Amino acid sequence: MIRSLFALVTSLVTSLFLSGPLTADTLRMAVTTSFHNSGLSDILLPEIVKGTGLDVQLIIVGTGQAIRLGEAGDVDAILVHSRRAEDAFIAAGHGTHRREIMYNDFVIIGPESDPATIAENTRTAIEALQRIAGAQAPFASRGDDSGTHKMELSLWAAAGINKAQRTPGWYKEAGAGMGATLNTAAGLNAYVLADRASWLNFSNKGALKLLFAGDPALFNQYAFLPVNPAKHPHVNHEAAMQLEDWLTGPHTAELINSYRINGETLFTFNAE
Repeated sequence: MIRSLFALVTSLVTSLFLSGPLTADTLRMAVTTSFHNSGLSDILLPEIVKGTGLDVQLIIVGTGQAIRLGEAGDVDAILVHSRRAEDAFIAAGHGTHRREIMYNDFVIIGPESDPATIAENTRTAIEALQRIAGAQAPFASRGDDSGTHKMELSLWAAAGINKAQRTPGWYKEAGAGMGATLNTAAGLNAYVLADRASWLNFSNKGALKLLFAGDPALFNQYAFLPVNPAKHPHVNHEAAMQLEDWLTGPHTAELINSYRINGETLFTFNAE
């Protein structure tokens, strides 16, 4: 029910957004909810206007939906974080290229009481999930085909925990963005996989805390992909290239690297 309602609202908002007027200086970009929830978009958008004159209109969805919007030519570019989906997008000719912009990492959040004891001598994210499944401790999944959800599913698969073993008694799918899923986890006092930036910017932490991080498998790269004008001649490819130049420039590097919450860095710029 919740997932259906969220999907309906997202669809309606997207439809209204896509029907709005465009100008030569307008660029429509689908971005992940984790990027938006981090607060970084509030820092970058005013600076983009100053630096380029572009009016960047964001459609905030999960990576899977962002990819589909790009495939349909409903946006000019996408900013997402799921390498396998990005490579497939490029291979199918939907995007002209993939440009890495910044990275952070995924972390496992959970109740301070840590019933699955993942904070104690856990070496890998896979081992942490195995402990959670073994304890049948409450776990909140995004369940929305986002980049975070894709990462979570790949970790469950590597851990040998299939869908049938993730029973509704302890495994809850929110079907929502990162902020909403963190709220679900807080309400259930559950474990959840989150990107570090969204967690640091999350105000409703309750009894949750960061319990596991540091596994190289949790690396989280964000990339910019312009939609291919050869497939969709109406897209504003010139504006997409202008935005890419700005996103990979030294001023943006400074903005991204200096964005902190409580002294903690949320993203690291790594565009070449």
